[in-house]
Amino acid sequence: MPHTPTTRRAPDRGRSLLGPALELVHTGRAPTRSALTAALGVTRATAGAVAGELAALGLVTVDQHPIGSSRGRPSHRLDLAPDGPVVLAAQLHADGLTVALAGLGGSLGEPVRHPLPARTDPASVIGAIAAAGAELIRADHRRCLGAALALPNPVREPEGTAPAALTFGWPGDTPAAALFAAAMAAQDLGPRARRPLPTAVANDANLAALAEHRHGAGRDARHLLLVTSGHRGVGGALVVDGRLHTGSAGLALEVGHLTVDPLGRPCPCGNRGCLNVETDPAALLAAAGRPSDPTGQLLDQARELTRTADRDPVARAAVHQVVDRLALGLAGLANILNPDRIVLAGLHRDLLAAAPDRLPEAVIRHSLWGRCDQVPIAASALAHGGLVGAAELAWGPYLADPQGVAG
Repeated sequence: MPHTPTTRRAPDRGRSLLGPALELVHTGRAPTRSALTAALGVTRATAGAVAGELAALGLVTVDQHPIGSSRGRPSHRLDLAPDGPVVLAAQLHADGLTVALAGLGGSLGEPVRHPLPARTDPASVIGAIAAAGAELIRADHRRCLGAALALPNPVREPEGTAPAALTFGWPGDTPAAALFAAAMAAQDLGPRARRPLPTAVANDANLAALAEHRHGAGRDARHLLLVTSGHRGVGGALVVDGRLHTGSAGLALEVGHLTVDPLGRPCPCGNRGCLNVETDPAALLAAAGRPSDPTGQLLDQARELTRTADRDPVARAAVHQVVDRLALGLAGLANILNPDRIVLAGLHRDLLAAAPDRLPEAVIRHSLWGRCDQVPIAASALAHGGLVGAAELAWGPYLADPQGVAG
């Protein structure tokens, strides 16, 4: 998140700078001790003391051999500790679940994907996620400090309930956060995990936007709009000055239910022609007249179709139809939100690659502000934005108070 340098005084005040300093290293904005000094607005001695304390906590390393050129004083390089602690990142999809361990700096271990359990009620699904995560934690030599779950539906704050889990037909106000906390507490996490393990739950699009802002295509954007389509449906999120805009109860930016065709496909929300069902993988396959293969992932099948658009007229027409619907939605959002960057993730990233001119031109054509102040549209840079975002959520308490890792 953006940090405004302030002038601090004596080195013994450095303890209050641990969080801002760790966040600067975590987001790649302080690769050296001199950069940390400048970003914090403190003396070299204070920055050195802060870096030393973060190193003592096992979170960063300080290169003892200064780097630099003949001009100016050389500086010590700061890196995140390669064997430092980790958190568990988990994500639920419409057709499966994924877990990974994540260090600081957006560093994600190899994601492990599992099919959905036979029963898809909340307790069964969240229990399967916890079991898969616990298996990873037990097998790793590093200390696990927390766990966070990205869900493909709104999550009410601060209760952590899912008021409209349409994908699985869960009851309204499913206590997702409480279920995840209980499921993780019931697992054997091995001897190195923190007990009790702090847990958190949030919407997957919100978390992907946070990840892209800190580590991906949204870096340095002041008002970042992310729109994504994963395995089913469409999500969106807004990051303003480094912070997620989630509304009064965490339910803001449900962009998937923006109508782009009043006579279009029926949506689980009860309306027709929502972005949710006009620009997701199922919509693209339907536009091409291609039945989905139940043995494969819907997102992979849709992505493969976009890659054939340059040589297959049917695929190209389908891509253009879905791109035009997407452009209508993006233009409407741009008119309302006035972002300074739009990042497209999931299938929407592939649609941008398949129609790199058509999509931005259509957004400009339909957007009031686009015609006079074009909004850059970028492809997401993270392969697993939802998981990286879940890791950010789990790391949140320690970025705010790094001394918490010692507890």
